[in-house]
Amino acid sequence: MTSQTATGTETGDTPPFARVPVLAVAVCLAAVLVATSVRYAHGFDELYFLVAGRDHLTWGYFDQPPLVPLLAGTLERWFPGSLLAFRLPMAIAAAAGAVVTALIARELGGGRGAQVMAAGAYATSGLVIISHWVATYGLDPVFWTLVVFLLVRWTRTRRDGLLVWAGVVTAVSLETKFLIPALWGAVLVSALVLGPRQLPGRPKLWLGAAIAVVVTIPALVWQATHGWPYAQMGNVVAAEFPGYLAFARDGLLGAGIGIGVLALLYGVWRLLRSAELKPYRYLAVALLLVVLVVVLTHGRSYYLTSLYALPFAAAATELSRRNLVCWWKIPAWLAFAVSAVITAAGLPVWPSSVQATSFGPIPLGTTFAAGETVEQQLAGGVGQTYRSLPEPVRRQTAVFAGIYPFASAVEYYGAQYGIDDVYSGHRGYWYFDRPPESARNVLYVGDEPEALRRYFSSVTEVAPGLMWLCTGRKQSWETIWPEVKTQ
Repeated sequence: MTSQTATGTETGDTPPFARVPVLAVAVCLAAVLVATSVRYAHGFDELYFLVAGRDHLTWGYFDQPPLVPLLAGTLERWFPGSLLAFRLPMAIAAAAGAVVTALIARELGGGRGAQVMAAGAYATSGLVIISHWVATYGLDPVFWTLVVFLLVRWTRTRRDGLLVWAGVVTAVSLETKFLIPALWGAVLVSALVLGPRQLPGRPKLWLGAAIAVVVTIPALVWQATHGWPYAQMGNVVAAEFPGYLAFARDGLLGAGIGIGVLALLYGVWRLLRSAELKPYRYLAVALLLVVLVVVLTHGRSYYLTSLYALPFAAAATELSRRNLVCWWKIPAWLAFAVSAVITAAGLPVWPSSVQATSFGPIPLGTTFAAGETVEQQLAGGVGQTYRSLPEPVRRQTAVFAGIYPFASAVEYYGAQYGIDDVYSGHRGYWYFDRPPESARNVLYVGDEPEALRRYFSSVTEVAPGLMWLCTGRKQSWETIWPEVKTQ
């Protein structure tokens, strides 16, 4: 005889896990990401994370905690230059997200069909496209999805050990981005208002919170000793806010053009209205509160990708409960097939020679080639220019980039041209290091070097609109460096 929980459902009522079809979806998702991982080159954010973790590993950075740089730098050291090995963890993480989304559907009472639909919605969402890169925005949604799963399962079973595990996952998420406290704040507020009001009083919840805090202390100490630069990143992000309509468009379409948008909207609606899902209503309200916070703080639309799993699972579960005629499955699976094709088209499946384009609101993966191969071309141009300098001049010349994508690209590809280090005052790169005092000259790459002109006797353009040679430094780098810091 099964025991009755506070939610009114029996702990033995969950349907069997649809292991074979759900894992088949996850394997297909991982296979597509692995197959496209070798196209075309590293992205500019990947190169930044790689250089940060390989050459400047520390407990924190201007714009993030240390996990992704550590991962990127370690993979590069173990498998130098291998895009396949470098991006494999992202494929595994995306596949795991699809499986956990199916498990959420199972916790909500969804059977085999619901679990497969939930996994399919995740596997055809915009999360897949951003999972092509090793980056914080591709990894962190998986941790949020796992925390939501643990909260859903706790709501059904009241097994407090799940809250400790939620704290452990939160600790890992906090080593990726500092965003997940927004989710927990929203969850606690929503639980106090809507129930379960016992949640904030559970000792193991606070044990999990203590674990998360302790693990995060080194990153917080780094931030504190460097003037809390992560707080400045909020201003950077807010300055890039595209407007409310564009934000709403991108946030919705990020769920997946086709089945994803419909599942997102239907899932939220059913979470707020369905009697069967009432115990989990506080989580739906919490997700909406997170959306509100992101909008009010002018965050990025891809922050919302971390919120898709629960609505996907709810939509699949509720749809499977409807007494629909048998033939409804035909258009449903056709819609999934169309969504899968659209998602695949957004990945780098195209020849690198194809011009970057889009088909209406559908972005094609040709943009990957345009964004990744240009990094190699830029580094090649800078490297050749640097190597062409007379040897006495080159010995006293440091390479300086106006923005971090240029700096990381030249630093990664520049070794073959004799470039070992690249410097920049932009964002996180400013914290890496300043040029040595032996660097009397600078080869500058970027826009007009206005920030450097007054510190050098001569500034000569060597590549129109891209590179300048600054010679005859007038002051020490210790004096110059605080003045060239930019965001």
